[in-house]
Amino acid sequence: MTKYGSFPGTRPRRLRTTPVMRRMVAETRLHPADFILPAFVREGVSEPVPIATMPGVVQHTRDSLKKAALEAVEAGISGIMLFGVPEDAKKDAVGTPGTDPDGILQVALRDVRAEVGDELLVMSDLCLDETTDHGHCGVLDAEGRVDNDATLERYAEMAQVQADAGAHVVGPSGMMDGQIGVIRDALDQIGREDVAILAYTVKYSSAFYGPFREAVASSLKGDRKTYQQDPANVRESLRELALDLEEGADMVMVKPAGPYLDVLARVADSVDVPVAAYQISGEYSMIEAAAEKGWIDRDKAILEMLTGIKRAGAQNILTYWATEVAQKLRQGPAAAQ
Repeated sequence: MTKYGSFPGTRPRRLRTTPVMRRMVAETRLHPADFILPAFVREGVSEPVPIATMPGVVQHTRDSLKKAALEAVEAGISGIMLFGVPEDAKKDAVGTPGTDPDGILQVALRDVRAEVGDELLVMSDLCLDETTDHGHCGVLDAEGRVDNDATLERYAEMAQVQADAGAHVVGPSGMMDGQIGVIRDALDQIGREDVAILAYTVKYSSAFYGPFREAVASSLKGDRKTYQQDPANVRESLRELALDLEEGADMVMVKPAGPYLDVLARVADSVDVPVAAYQISGEYSMIEAAAEKGWIDRDKAILEMLTGIKRAGAQNILTYWATEVAQKLRQGPAAAQ
């Protein structure tokens, strides 16, 4: 006891003395089932194509994607979210590859379902940005603005072809007003009531999407501020949340994750459906770049970031480290530290 006076007998440090003690009293635990792996599949390539701005991530071939899906199953993660990258020559103003049954995303969905069946939730990005020659998430009107309701018609078609191709879950990410209700109705009309909707409910117009643009070979010029949310706002997010739930969302998502943990916590406290968060490309690349320079401990930083996202309320986390982290968690506490 210090000679400078007494203090209460409770000493919180007693519960931090050893790794086993810290593990026993941990309030938040990561588990392989928490994770969903985002994966890119590119049309017309014979070998996986490394993404320069996302070290360790590739644009898959159809064969390498099937291998990645099997690795995800073996690691025990819950899902894989697929993004299709069509050949540039096939892109057009209305994103035709997105509704072509033989478009790369639909082909990849069939490939992965055939490979893993129901052992992994096969999820599909439902958006037009990868398939349009202008790079926006919707159809443009005569003045170059994204036409909300014309875009909904395209989303309905996309939902149906993705469901027919084998998607367990569709993930509408375009932030169009009314998209969840239209997609739910389109799925139900073709007897796909069992296909779930993971709503990109809170999707901010973020600077952290940069590396993703390379990953999907985006043709975007300009920005998406007229449909993605303003980073300054949170009440707007809660309004979007109420609308998506009213329209039939089965799960909801906050994207990006790290810069918006306060929003994630507000959403998680407000709903009784599963909540996901997407740790996006810029969040991934910052850690990889800093670790490459020796500025941070890569593995510890990854776990700390993911733990923070789960602590804030995410039941599931989309992360490019999904398989890697799940493998380490299955090896035991020492491997994951």
